[in-house]
Amino acid sequence: MTQAPATSKAVRRQHDREIVSLALPAFGALVAEPLFLMVDSAVVGHLGTPQLAGLAIAAALLSTAVSVFVFLAYATTAAVARRVGSGDLQAAIRQGMDGIWLALLLGAGVVALTLPTAPWLVGLFGASDTAAPYAVTYLRISSLGIPAMLVVLAATGVLRGLQDTRTPLYVAIAGFTANAALNIGLVYGAGLGIAGSAWGTVIAQCGMAAAYLFVVVRGARRHGASLRPDAAGIRASAQAGAPLLVRTLSLRAVLLIATAVAARLGDAEVAAHQIILSLWSLMAFALDAIAIAGQAIIGRYLGAEDADGARQVCRRMVQWGVVSGVVLGVLVIATRPLFIPLFTSDTTVQDTLLPALLVVALSQPISGVVFVLDGVLMGAGDGPYLAWAMLLTLVVFAPVALAIPALGGGLTALWWAMTLMMSVRMATLWLRSRSGRWIVTGATR
Repeated sequence: MTQAPATSKAVRRQHDREIVSLALPAFGALVAEPLFLMVDSAVVGHLGTPQLAGLAIAAALLSTAVSVFVFLAYATTAAVARRVGSGDLQAAIRQGMDGIWLALLLGAGVVALTLPTAPWLVGLFGASDTAAPYAVTYLRISSLGIPAMLVVLAATGVLRGLQDTRTPLYVAIAGFTANAALNIGLVYGAGLGIAGSAWGTVIAQCGMAAAYLFVVVRGARRHGASLRPDAAGIRASAQAGAPLLVRTLSLRAVLLIATAVAARLGDAEVAAHQIILSLWSLMAFALDAIAIAGQAIIGRYLGAEDADGARQVCRRMVQWGVVSGVVLGVLVIATRPLFIPLFTSDTTVQDTLLPALLVVALSQPISGVVFVLDGVLMGAGDGPYLAWAMLLTLVVFAPVALAIPALGGGLTALWWAMTLMMSVRMATLWLRSRSGRWIVTGATR
């Protein structure tokens, strides 16, 4: 009777060490994307409210163009981690290279579609006449960096699957520093305005992609993995990511609906929504750091055919998610007087922002559970369930959010609808994790 608690405590400590060793570096890499957007928001916000409103719309479209392909990172992480668990490093890296080639092809296609359709896409949001030109300018320039962004996603997935989250951290730090310097220099030093912010982000993303390619290619050569594109491998990567694409499209639809609703509430509301969404994304990526650790660890356990280890680490990560969510919520409430003025000096925007921000802070423990379980199921390759669960969430959220302007609701009501969305996600993911049906062992699912 005395051995079981000691053994249980030792297992928890082992899982904690694994989670921390992967999650802490992953946190730095994950927050790079929202930090890029936060820097852009802070720099552009001081140009004026129309510019910030334009950035809000363009950033939502740009994030959608990139984030729908986040399966390039998530599916690759799970597949590579399984191969690592089974001991086949050459096959692991070969799968990663297929993902990188797929990223380049998809990126080129997205650029070709975005450049000519930018005014029409911005118009879908009902942007004001003052904000629309800025949105079109930012979207067209930033779209040129999409291939680099997708390469970053795919290469990051390779390294995570190899249990390396430190290299993405170093690349993210360099990219964030370059982006901040380029934004300030091009927007104010060169006098390019919002176009300078877009060019700064493009240049920084291309530099990050080059750094990732150097690391992955070096690893491929070390383990004898081919660098040439393989049509069958690229098709297999696309097929494996298809359910996650559906899941991500549904999630992006939620965020696009939210931004479209905010845009119809007015420039002050959509500007405040952009600031809150930037902070929400930062906290989401922070929580997702635990999920990224889970993807790599669970994929490895399942590849090694250790189902019990996968169950135990899942339970531990949920505990981490809840605690982390509480901490983040408290930090938002405590520090709000410090960071709100950094984004805008417009008192109307500040007054609109504050009550909605408190709703976001209160919902962070829910978000902690959602992001962790999302990562667990991705690490297990349980994409089809994630797709159906997110489609259900979209069906619940859409009518509630779209009714807000007609019912006279404001930005705070919109963020209560976002909290409803996260609650539905938590319920669906929790039910799946309890069922155990996500546990499938072996080098491939």
